[in-house]
Amino acid sequence: MQRSVLGVGSALRAVREGRGLSLEEAARDTRVRQEFLEAIEAEDFDRLLGDVHARGCLRTYATYLRLSPDKVVSAYEREFGVPEIVVLEPPPLQTEPVLGRRRRRDDHRLWILLAATVLVLATAFGVLSSRRPAPPPAELAEEASSVGAVAGAVRPISVALLARRPVEVTIVADGGEPQHYTLEADEGRSFEADSEVCVYLSEGAVTSVTVNATPHGHVGEFGEPWEECYSYDETTATGS
Repeated sequence: MQRSVLGVGSALRAVREGRGLSLEEAARDTRVRQEFLEAIEAEDFDRLLGDVHARGCLRTYATYLRLSPDKVVSAYEREFGVPEIVVLEPPPLQTEPVLGRRRRRDDHRLWILLAATVLVLATAFGVLSSRRPAPPPAELAEEASSVGAVAGAVRPISVALLARRPVEVTIVADGGEPQHYTLEADEGRSFEADSEVCVYLSEGAVTSVTVNATPHGHVGEFGEPWEECYSYDETTATGS
């Protein structure tokens, strides 16, 4: 934009000063940035954000100074003119097909060609597979039997005890030396052996027994000692 010579800005500044208002007060009251008001009064409209913004600021400033916004904007337009309205016309509809556009018939041909290619490849792969000898069966039977024999050789048994109140416990694992323990109330212990665990309790009905994750409940009777032997195969009492 070119600098205005109509005196619009100087007229607005004269009115503001005549009413004893500062630019800071005008910017605060109109909520138009002070630098924009300075540009209007200096008639330096290049500092504003385009023609639409300049017109809006002029109307706001004129209304604040109790002037006619239309007359102030008209004076501005006499210098810069009314903005030309550009009407965009839609492009004409295309009646001829666009060159290079793929036709639907071409798509069908492409799919048929791809399907034929896949069929040929599948047929060739099937012929080659049928001619290729099958690999000999893996000899896993002997290995599986040997592994099973090793696993069956060691069959540990686990016995877990949980005391409801204090009790004396004696454990004999695989016929070895007796081991003596004292379980306090709510105390638990577990014992393992290769083939057999014998349990001796100073009093029955006060200790729960679990053999190989199978619960047997509180065994024995109150005031009477209790004993049982458990093995891996039976996981039940073998004698007392």
